[in-house]
Amino acid sequence: MITDKIEKKRDYERRIHAEMLDGFDEELEMEIDDERMNALINEAMNPGGESRDVDRNFYFKELFRLQGELVKLQDWVVHQKLKVVVLFEGRDAAGKGGVIKRITQRLNPRVCRVAALPAPSERERSQWYFQRYVSHLPAGGEIVLFDRSWYNRAGVEKVMGFCNDDEYEDFFRTVPEFEKMLTRSGIILIKYWFSITDEEQNMRFTMRIHDPLKQWKLSPMDMESRRRWEHYTRAKEVMLERTHIAEAPWWIVEAVDKKKARLNCIHHLLAQIPYGEVEREPVVLPARVHNPDYLRHPVPAEMFVPATY
Repeated sequence: MITDKIEKKRDYERRIHAEMLDGFDEELEMEIDDERMNALINEAMNPGGESRDVDRNFYFKELFRLQGELVKLQDWVVHQKLKVVVLFEGRDAAGKGGVIKRITQRLNPRVCRVAALPAPSERERSQWYFQRYVSHLPAGGEIVLFDRSWYNRAGVEKVMGFCNDDEYEDFFRTVPEFEKMLTRSGIILIKYWFSITDEEQNMRFTMRIHDPLKQWKLSPMDMESRRRWEHYTRAKEVMLERTHIAEAPWWIVEAVDKKKARLNCIHHLLAQIPYGEVEREPVVLPARVHNPDYLRHPVPAEMFVPATY
């Protein structure tokens, strides 16, 4: 009897340990993919040299620490009924998606959600330009991360000719007032631009072309944006100059090194919203009720997913 209890306890501890490792593996699954890409880039740009990345152990320790702080921030946002909007802008392959993944990875998707809008429909093109974005704004106790935003008009729409000069100028006249209106309504608005070099984007695009797992990320629009690098540079400079306002300033993230960019962006984001730790009542797992007349019905074998692994 005692031996059985000891064995059950050990089995329970093994399962807890496995559950903890599985949580870490979520991050490792993404990092393995990034590491494979970074190894190719480092070898191509610095043959036989040392990696330019931050120390891997430090990166993981700091990332997990920052993600723990993001959980505290999430609790504070819910507790205080805050409304938070974070915009992520930058060139294609600048690393916006990687940062967004690390921010949301440990958070409640009902509290922190991502808005990544497709190209506007015919109906949406006839609406007020900001209308389709307004429906994604947060209520109290919510965080919304915009993976690209209303600044599409100042970037891709301008460069690719999807808007005319009058629409372009009207955007710049309207967006400061729109963002001031958001902040007056109580929304905390934070805007990030991810900056990479010409050479770095070229390298990342080249790696994607040769990576079957990432080729889907390259669209004809991406290819054209590569050709029009200088057009995008001019559009970015105008955008930053005309929309960098006190109520919603732009923050530039140096993003050539992906790992540093993630840590720096998350660290900065945490500093933008003063938060504290929300005290919680101790969680006590209630005893499971056992009913002697309950019989569990067998499940037909053909309903199980084959145990291939």
